[in-house]
Amino acid sequence: MSDQQKVPMTKAHKKDESLPPIPDERSGFLPIETNWFDRLFISVVIWIALSLFWFRFVEPAGISIWVSNAISLALAYIIIRRG
Repeated sequence: MSDQQKVPMTKAHKKDESLPPIPDERSGFLPIETNWFDRLFISVVIWIALSLFWFRFVEPAGISIWVSNAISLALAYIIIRRG
């Protein structure tokens, strides 16, 4: 223990001024902290839910499922890029 340098506790916990600051997390419109994979998962779940809704209620009226896929793709882009 005698060969260790004794440093006062106030200096031991002082932040190093030479380190760059840690960037703040980018905040989006989702109310939770997410990474890109979380946002991708949310997009896939929305795509499946919208497809099931579309098959049950909208497609019998004559509108193709491809419209639902286009809407899901646009939502996925918005969620992944800005969410």
